[in-house]
Formats: sequence, C-alpha cells, structure tokens
Amino acid sequence: AFSVIGRSLRRLDGPEKVSGSTRYTGDLRLPRLLHARLVVSPHAHARIVRIDGKAAAALPGVVAVLSARDLPIPHPDPADRNRAPLALDRALWNGHPVAVVVAESEAVAEDAAELVEVEYEELPAVQDPLEAMRPEAPLVQEPGSEADDEKLAAHGAGAGGAASAGETAPNVASSVHFARGDVARGFGEADLVIERRYRTSVVHQGYLEPQSAVAWCDALGNVSVWASTQALFSARSAVAETLELPEHRVRLVGMPLGGGFGGKFVLLEPLAAALAMAVRRPVSLVLTRTEEFLATNPAPQSLFELKTGVRRDGSLTALAGRVIFDAGAFAGAPVSIACLLLGGYYRFPHLDLRG
Repeated sequence: AFSVIGRSLRRLDGPEKVSGSTRYTGDLRLPRLLHARLVVSPHAHARIVRIDGKAAAALPGVVAVLSARDLPIPHPDPADRNRAPLALDRALWNGHPVAVVVAESEAVAEDAAELVEVEYEELPAVQDPLEAMRPEAPLVQEPGSEADDEKLAAHGAGAGGAASAGETAPNVASSVHFARGDVARGFGEADLVIERRYRTSVVHQGYLEPQSAVAWCDALGNVSVWASTQALFSARSAVAETLELPEHRVRLVGMPLGGGFGGKFVLLEPLAAALAMAVRRPVSLVLTRTEEFLATNPAPQSLFELKTGVRRDGSLTALAGRVIFDAGAFAGAPVSIACLLLGGYYRFPHLDLRG
C-alpha cells in the first residue's frame, strides 16, 4: 500500500475521457440505426382513450409509430414497468410514456412525436404518500396487480404484503416490521421522550449523461443491448423476462457510464429491445433532459415518524418509528434498508419499527 500513497497515478480511463474519444451509448452508430422519441403523458393520472399516429407516420423518414400493444411483448403487465414500458390503458404520472416514434434521424423522430395525437380522460390523482395511503384514495394499480417478492427485494423493499405491518390500504405495496423488547417498558424507563417527524424530498441523481440504450435484433431473433447501466445482469434478466427469451439469447453490453449514482438500474433496456424486435433494425433511445426529470428513477421522497426514549445520562431506552417511502407508480423502495439502518445506528434495548 505504501508504494502508491502520495504518488500521482494515471486513471485507466483518463486518456480516452480527456481526449474526447470515449464513446457513450448515445454515440453508438450501428449500420441502419434508427432513433426513437417518446410521447409522454401531460397528466398525473389519465385513461388513454385514443392514440392517433397517422400524421406522424406520414412524415418522411418515420419508420413506425408504436403504442403499448404494438410492441412484441407477449404478456404485458401494467404493474411491472419492464413488462409495460409504454402505458397500456392508463397513464400513471406526468411523463409516463404512452407511445414512441421510430425514425431515420433524431430530428425527424422529435418532429413526428409532436404530431402524435393522444386523447385522454383525466382521472383523480394523488401526490402525497399519506393521502395515497387513505382507503378511499385513487388506486395507483388495479386490484390484483402486485409486484412479486423478488422484484421488491431487488429494490430493498419488504415483501409479504401490507398486513404484516398493519397497513392495509390498497396503495400500500409492501411493508416490514422489526421489533425487539418492550417499547412501552422502555418509554416508562426514560427520563425524556422525544417525538419528531422528518421528511425528505424526491432527489434526482443529476448525472450528466441521460438514460440511454441501443438495441439490435439479429436474423435469428437474438437481442443485443448496449446500455448506460449500473446493473448489467439485472438489465439482461429484465430484457429476457419481458421478451420471454432465454437469457443466453440476450447480450447486454455495459457502456462507459456518464454518471449514475444509483439511478441507472433498469429502465430503457426492455423498451429498446422491444423496439428493435418490432422494426427489425437497430434502435437508439436517448432521453431528453426533460424526460430525465419526469420519467426516470430518482430517490423517492420519505417520511420518518420517530419516538425516542432517553435517560439523563445520555443512554437510550426505546425507539418507535414509522417509515414511509413514496414508491411512485410501481412497487419498490428501500424501506427494509431504511428500517434496518434506523434501528442499527445506536443501541436500543427496546425498539419497534414499521415500514
């Protein structure tokens, strides 16, 4: 270790980056490459009545205008963003992709996307997680649409249903409960009980390179995807599951990452792969900065309600907490991790934490 301390070492990727020769996903130019542009919902919650892409399709250079049911996804699932990368019947947030234009150039795709006419029936929406947890709140997902335990665990969420933590509202996607000792006894032994509520807001990771993916489907139906991703194997599995292909027929190439900070998990890879299969040509899908802020994977907002028992000598007697994460339109938030960390920083003889 002492052979490198205090010495200036060359970064392995430094020369390529400072010379501008690093090729990011959006720089790829495969033969006969097409470009995709999303059409997104301007409403927080709306039923999709009609999508008319005739004017867009008539623009020279446009290859396809596709909605959810035009994609070669055998079993689309509105509760799973990978299996329904375009909204099926309802747009669930402002920025939810409802259609996509594929064209010979980025400029044509952008012009054509503005020509796609979408008729919406606006529905009641709810933005605050506490309001969303009321039994009478508008439903985010239809009854029976539940994420499986494996997908929840991949996002650090608890599996096993809402009833385990006493929350039974339809919009509660998952829950956890950690308990040790007797918190009532712990608070009785305290000289002071402090109750506080803390909120954190939604935070976008702020990476410079937008979410991007390029996909190609060969003559035998094998799929290759080049992506800006921090989760190479998860992305490959997501593409294979969405298209219902064995994993050995999906190749995922991790490209140089222009920043990620936990935000580039799985997002565009299944859609890009489905588009390539639909048009049988390579397709590049690179988000605009506006789409980045509307439709990606920011850190969710959260609410922590804490009750702490303390003694005059500074020791802690008990901790009771309720932790709520706003997972948005799809299940998956770091509620288990948050509860584990909350109860693990200090030594509490008695604790009761519900996420």
